[in-house]
Amino acid sequence: MFIQTEDTPNPQTLKFLPGREVAGERPPVDIKRGEDVSTAPLAEMLFMIPDVMGVFFGNDFVSVTKKDSANWQHLKPAVLGAIMDFFVAGGTPLSEQIQNSLAEDHVYEGVTLEIVEQIKELIELRVRPAVAQDGGDIVFRHFEEKDGVVYLEMRGACAGCPSSTMTLKSGIENLLKHYVPEVTAVEQYA
Repeated sequence: MFIQTEDTPNPQTLKFLPGREVAGERPPVDIKRGEDVSTAPLAEMLFMIPDVMGVFFGNDFVSVTKKDSANWQHLKPAVLGAIMDFFVAGGTPLSEQIQNSLAEDHVYEGVTLEIVEQIKELIELRVRPAVAQDGGDIVFRHFEEKDGVVYLEMRGACAGCPSSTMTLKSGIENLLKHYVPEVTAVEQYA
């Protein structure tokens, strides 16, 4: 089995491509050290490596985020070995019971609903495919109608990335403002 690795814009995160489906058709899954891993056997295995702080499962990749003080030169072989052993043994990275933690807590109606649907479509078609190439994900969390602010959550390699603010402000904010005049700003969801 050959696993490719790719650097991401976030120096703390590497993208691992095992050449097979990881999350598949389900939404990407982001798990931080200390969270429940009972439905993510591959994450459980990766968190046995002390310097692994986060695991992000995309369609066909795994992004691994390390502790700031760790060195990829020493950590990368351990992560590659764990991923390879897991897949060679026939493991399934995510169980069917895994829940998507992105349930929306806002209800939109009328014109606001139309604006939100347009924002979500732009993010889904134009933004998410681009950031997935970098080992991350950006998802819509909330639109504040009164001031036109869109709140997005950065996940995987995008979370904590030094260039994430520029991505939000220069890239995504300009895109959304161009196509959706009601949008005045884009902020990171906290």
